[in-house]
Order: sequence, then C-alpha cells, then structure tokens
Amino acid sequence: MQALILNSGVGKRMGKLTETRPKGLVEIGGGYTILSRLLSQLARFGVQDVMITTGPFAPALRDYAEGLRLPLSLRYAHNPDYASTNYIVSLCNAAPYLTGEDLLLFHGDLVMENGVLADLMACGQNAVAVDRTLPLPQKDFKAQLTDGRVTAVGVEFFGEDCVACQPAYFWRREDFGRWLEAMRVFVARGETGVYAENAFNALQGALPLYPLEVKGRLCAEIDDPDDLAKVSTRFLETLAAETQR
Repeated sequence: MQALILNSGVGKRMGKLTETRPKGLVEIGGGYTILSRLLSQLARFGVQDVMITTGPFAPALRDYAEGLRLPLSLRYAHNPDYASTNYIVSLCNAAPYLTGEDLLLFHGDLVMENGVLADLMACGQNAVAVDRTLPLPQKDFKAQLTDGRVTAVGVEFFGEDCVACQPAYFWRREDFGRWLEAMRVFVARGETGVYAENAFNALQGALPLYPLEVKGRLCAEIDDPDDLAKVSTRFLETLAAETQR
C-alpha cells in the first residue's frame, strides 16, 4: 500500500503562519506539526512508501520530512505551477511515481485519530471519510450519497442526500487509475483550477466509492487560524487518549 499526501497548496487562508513555510509545517501541539503527525501515523501502521506533492517552500518541506528520520521511503512530486493551478495538476504530476499499489490519499492539512486511519486501511474498498454527526459545513467538502455510494464530492452540495466529508481516501489501484484518467482529461482541456473531485464527479457514479463513517472522531482539515485552534485542542485530547491505550 502506498500513501500520497497533497502538500502543493499556498495556504493563503493561514495568513502569516504560512508566509515562510508550507502549511504542513504548522505546529498542532504535542511536538507535532500537521505533516509530522500524518507521517508518524503512516510509519506506525506500516505504510512505508509515501509520495508527497510540493508547491511553495518545497526544499524546506523535503528537508523537514527527511529530518524526521522515520522508517519511510519518501518521494516528492513538485508542481511548479502551484500558484495558478489546483491539486488536480499535482496529482497528475505525481502519477508517474506511483507504484500501482492500492493507495491512501490525503490532503496535507488533515489531522485524524489513529482509529480513522486504521479503519481506512482495513476497509478493503474505495472509501472516503464522512461524518454524519456533523452539520453540513459551509466551506468544506460534502459527499453526495446515492444508494449507499458516494456519487459526488465537493463544497457546493447541500442537499438532504449529503454528509460532511473529509479528504481521506482509500483507493483500489485500478479504480484510482480510472479517476486519474478523468483528471488528465480535465487538465488537457485547460481546466486546471478545479478540484480533482470535479473529475470524479464527471464520471457520474461510474466509479465505486463508499462512505467510511468517522462517527464524531477527529478527522478535520486546517484551513485557517480558527481551524488550527479548534483542531489543535481536539488533537491534544486525542493524543492524550492514544498515549494511555
């Protein structure tokens, strides 16, 4: 199993916190940054092959990740057009370096409990994290469900068939390849400023994806300083509970 972490964004909404460093290097407490937490979790669960996409401050991110000295094989795919494109381009750039294994895919600003990662790795089918215990967020991803499957993912969905969603995925290798081909079609048309999920949505349910219920556990993105404060508080509580187990 391989992991792909998207870290090519500019992180404008974080303000001064990302003026001189990538968002993944922002501290969340307990001696962790966003990135070191996720990399430590992957190492703990035996995922050794990790690809990281990069954008601004790419050398600093690489030096930091390597300096953690975790038992991981780290590789990097740079998006030189990070300021003018979305991560749909970063994913296409990373494609030649993927090994053809089943894939864990994460946004690089995601913080989650160990149990969420364990469930994602054990699910055995294409899945994305959702949480029915939360109200639909205004600015973040929602998953649209049809007959128990996720048929669309995006910020624009607000219907009764939608649930809060976080960009933590498990993909079977062949199905991720089909999604990737759809992404390449978008990029070839010059649609580089959209989410990769727009390409998934264009497949109109032809690609199987199932909801993985988080059930109130910590699994959240950090988009701005308010998110950072809230997630950091929950993370320290989570870390204390995981340490006691």
